[in-house]
Amino acid sequence: MFQKTDFWIGLAVGAIAGIFGYRFMQEREQQMAQLAAAPAGELPLAELQRQKEELEDLIAAQTAK
Repeated sequence: MFQKTDFWIGLAVGAIAGIFGYRFMQEREQQMAQLAAAPAGELPLAELQRQKEELEDLIAAQTAK
């Protein structure tokens, strides 16, 4: 089992996916903590710009249909 290359490739891909998933979740937790710490109605400018870009992408996708 350990001599097959498919096993090692699968193990490596799974480990890399796990690492990226863990980092993504950590960054998302930090973003949520920043949003929770901000006073009501006062989101950071970077968060507002990110939301704007996301909405523009959604609008463009709907318009293209």
